[in-house]
Amino acid sequence: MHHKLVYVTAADHDAALALARALLEARLIACANVIDKATSLYWWEGEIREEREAILVAKTTERLVPAVVEKVVALHDYDCPCVVALPIEQGNPAFLAWVSAETAPSK
Repeated sequence: MHHKLVYVTAADHDAALALARALLEARLIACANVIDKATSLYWWEGEIREEREAILVAKTTERLVPAVVEKVVALHDYDCPCVVALPIEQGNPAFLAWVSAETAPSK
């Protein structure tokens, strides 16, 4: 099974936690980390912006990525949220098996 890290930026810690909880409750991810106080710089509406954000890193399987993206976009308060999936090339086999088990269709 192919595993993915899903990287999402959010306005703050509480927004990232809410997204993580919604994804967990829907069994779309096995776990998530919230990293506070990231400084993000980006182009928006013709100008460079600098903001404090929180980063959400979620672990899931490849088959669930489209549903994760859909749920994040539906719940997010940004007009164009950053939500991207990155491949997990290698890792602890026991951890990856746990991710698969926690996101299995029968759960």
